[in-house]
Amino acid sequence: MARVQAFFRSLLQGIFRWITRIVVAFVALSILWVVAYRFVTPPVTWLMARDVLAGQRVERAWVPMTVMSRNLPRAVIGAEDANFCTHHGFDFEAIRKAAMGNLEGAKLRGGSTISQQTAKNVFLWPERSWPRKALEAWFTGLIEIFWGKPRIMEMYLNIVEMGPGIYGMAAASDHYFGGRVDRLSAGEAAKLAAILPQPIKRSVTKPSRSVRRYARRIEKRVRVVARDGNDACLWD
Repeated sequence: MARVQAFFRSLLQGIFRWITRIVVAFVALSILWVVAYRFVTPPVTWLMARDVLAGQRVERAWVPMTVMSRNLPRAVIGAEDANFCTHHGFDFEAIRKAAMGNLEGAKLRGGSTISQQTAKNVFLWPERSWPRKALEAWFTGLIEIFWGKPRIMEMYLNIVEMGPGIYGMAAASDHYFGGRVDRLSAGEAAKLAAILPQPIKRSVTKPSRSVRRYARRIEKRVRVVARDGNDACLWD
């Protein structure tokens, strides 16, 4: 009996040691990955790889946020995450409202922040599951710590899906408006932001009536974001 107990004790200790090593390795590698992307452009994302494997031509161009029109970050803040500069990766009030709306059967936008969307798009695969959500929360916390708001926004604007095979606002500006990412008007930036978070179903060039109305609302929010300094964390 004592030998059996000793065997199982040794087995459990071995399993615990391996689990500990795996967790430590994951934490270390994920931190190194995040820190590397603080300075290096991601070569590819899961969504881009998916399109390439499906034979889809991918349009992509990395442009520093300082070269983009300021209307672009203001438009996505107004459309996707009004509290971007004040939260630490998670907007718990937006999450609460989204959860309540889901329970009541209302069609509300999700509670994901730009930070969460960036973490998902850069590091993770397109799937709705609790394990992926847990990893999304982990990477969201890491990019808030190691990147800061300007880098998070720059990354988001450069890797967000903006149509079939189109990634980033520079590629979207070129595709839809003839390549003027540095001079986009508030209206043009609003049109781009209005197709989020459903860039495949919604169209910039042939928007539905609801998308046109939404773009007009975002255009007004661009001015509010600028007036109230809701994008102040992005600029020195």
